[in-house]
Amino acid sequence: MCLLTFLGTVSFTAKAVDVIVHSTVSESNITKSQLRRIYTMRQTQWSNGHHIIVFVLPKQHPLHQRFSKERLQIFPYQLERIWNKLTYSGLGVAPVVKSTPEALINAVMKTPGAIGYTETVVDKGAVNVIKIKE
Repeated sequence: MCLLTFLGTVSFTAKAVDVIVHSTVSESNITKSQLRRIYTMRQTQWSNGHHIIVFVLPKQHPLHQRFSKERLQIFPYQLERIWNKLTYSGLGVAPVVKSTPEALINAVMKTPGAIGYTETVVDKGAVNVIKIKE
């Protein structure tokens, strides 16, 4: 019984994973398909032609695993394989890995065209949270 209570508490305390972009990105919402194309490095430019710079956390980070599964609907190891294939074939580059959620947010804040993800946005003026449509 205690285990069930604990598991119920954990599910309620988990925060949603928000997708954030640099304040210069004009998009206020994107589709799930677009988000997946961006993170699999198939879409490399925003609608205004600016390059997309993708930031992620290390593959073992719990937030990265949640983002991959919940937002991209792909397992983290599958995402890693896609990035490795692009990198080793010379057809693309892997996202920029940041070691902590705070470092990822700071990188998105400072990099025009950047996209990333977080659980908590402290300064909403520095980055934009975009909505993910079906």
